[in-house]
Amino acid sequence: MKFIPILPFLIVLGFSSISKAQYWELQTMAGVTLYHGDIAPDFSAQTPGMAVNFFVRRNVDSRLSLRVGASFGTLSASDSKSLNPYRKARNLSFKSTVFEGSLGIEFNFFPYHHHNKGRKKIQQSPYILAGFGIFHHNPKADYKGATYALQPLGTEGQAPGQEYSLVQPAFIIGGGFKIDITYQWGIIIEGATRILFFDYLDDVSDTYADPRLIKGHRGSLGSVAVGLADRSGEVGQKIGYPRRQRGDAKTNDGYTMFSIGITHTIHQIKCHAW
Repeated sequence: MKFIPILPFLIVLGFSSISKAQYWELQTMAGVTLYHGDIAPDFSAQTPGMAVNFFVRRNVDSRLSLRVGASFGTLSASDSKSLNPYRKARNLSFKSTVFEGSLGIEFNFFPYHHHNKGRKKIQQSPYILAGFGIFHHNPKADYKGATYALQPLGTEGQAPGQEYSLVQPAFIIGGGFKIDITYQWGIIIEGATRILFFDYLDDVSDTYADPRLIKGHRGSLGSVAVGLADRSGEVGQKIGYPRRQRGDAKTNDGYTMFSIGITHTIHQIKCHAW
């Protein structure tokens, strides 16, 4: 998996920024992942996936925090669930897992001193966040009783070696709400959208390719590739004529994670000189 060598670099870079922290926070979250793209532009044709997040945070002051993290999510969508007649006739679908490493910054709207043991009341604050991530994805689809990875099949006529990369960057924006329970433990609710720079998260982007071109590129898998490129014939009249619109290449895909979790503050122990 090509993204793995990148993830340690992100973590080392993040920890180099927090090495002088007065206190750190560990954050674990779980929730749902929502895909938005060519198969479900309005969220109507998808099933919410799973989301798991882990972050290490340094609170620079009561307003500003830096964090480095790792996330896992599952994505899926199907034209068969769409209310749009064209997408229903198109009959495409996909499922995928996403592994992500990220660096980010948070801004608290209210002062938040989670490490203050002597505070007299519970503290809470909404916050906004922005960050950058690198993620690995691998869209797949079920076909005739088997599951196939779609990228190696070149379903839109890509030649071998010219397929889209399974490792991609993302810009992350979002926000949430944090509340402390004790001076060591807190609760966080967060939603964060990944703005992507490509349109093949779902293996759908441009126009239908000539089936002869796909077969010529994919050899023994040519028939499978052609079948997964145009699935309209499975539910009605075939619509996948060459150069006819298959997806919307003008709009990139994306995904959003909504999560709730807990934070644990690690307080620095000061050693007094003898």
